[in-house]
Amino acid sequence: MSVLLRKWRAVFSIYFQDGLAYRASGLIWILTDCVTALTMPLVWARSSSIGGGIGGYNLGGIVLYYLVMLMVGSFVTSHMMWEAAMEIKDGAFSAQLIRPIGYLQFMFLRNLSWRIIRFSLFLPFALLFIFAYRGYLSDIHLNLGWEFWASLVLGHLVSFFFVMMMAMLALFVQEAMAIFELYYIPMLFLSGQIFPVDVLPTWAAKVSRLLPFYYTTGAPSEIAVGRLTGPAIQQSLLFQAGYVVATYLVGRWLWKKGLPYYTGVGM
Repeated sequence: MSVLLRKWRAVFSIYFQDGLAYRASGLIWILTDCVTALTMPLVWARSSSIGGGIGGYNLGGIVLYYLVMLMVGSFVTSHMMWEAAMEIKDGAFSAQLIRPIGYLQFMFLRNLSWRIIRFSLFLPFALLFIFAYRGYLSDIHLNLGWEFWASLVLGHLVSFFFVMMMAMLALFVQEAMAIFELYYIPMLFLSGQIFPVDVLPTWAAKVSRLLPFYYTTGAPSEIAVGRLTGPAIQQSLLFQAGYVVATYLVGRWLWKKGLPYYTGVGM
């Protein structure tokens, strides 16, 4: 076990340093993500119907929701399928197969190191947003109990295992990038990142709560702002745990089926 921990520490340290070396790029990516938190509360504030609330949110509630969503997304959302697919396509994946650590473990530590750096880089922006919207946040109540932290960790795992499951498609097809692009359409709309799920029509909101996208960022964000309470929280945690297991198992199955197709082209 101590040997395995040293391997994990070494991989995490290497990619943590790598992330620090490219922190300028990270700041640029953060700025693009900040557009939603900067613009959407202003759009809602100018809406003629905001006085009566939209989807059960008043203006202060929607501002709080976007700020929490942005912070949650900074840690939870994974995009590792791009790196995996590119390495499979150009042959660098061959080196992964002979490393003294499992591929999934390697990619998880690689992803975790960057998520921690990215969240740290985002914190100053979060403070700026809190200051800018302080007038709307005079009466906020956050639920940051164990349920939120459990949902945050599970949301991170759902996102990671889901994208790694998709990454295994690169073992079967020549060009997987277009498939990955399609992923962002339902992810953005059904995870609550563009707008709260409760704003959707009733049938669409029910569908979104059956799909894994909501259980990445939507569930922990709604727990934090108090939209999910009581038994609904336990149900959400069960769904998250179920999707972690399901996406892991499907990803492992695709790995076993797809690995024989890998030819190391590009090496």
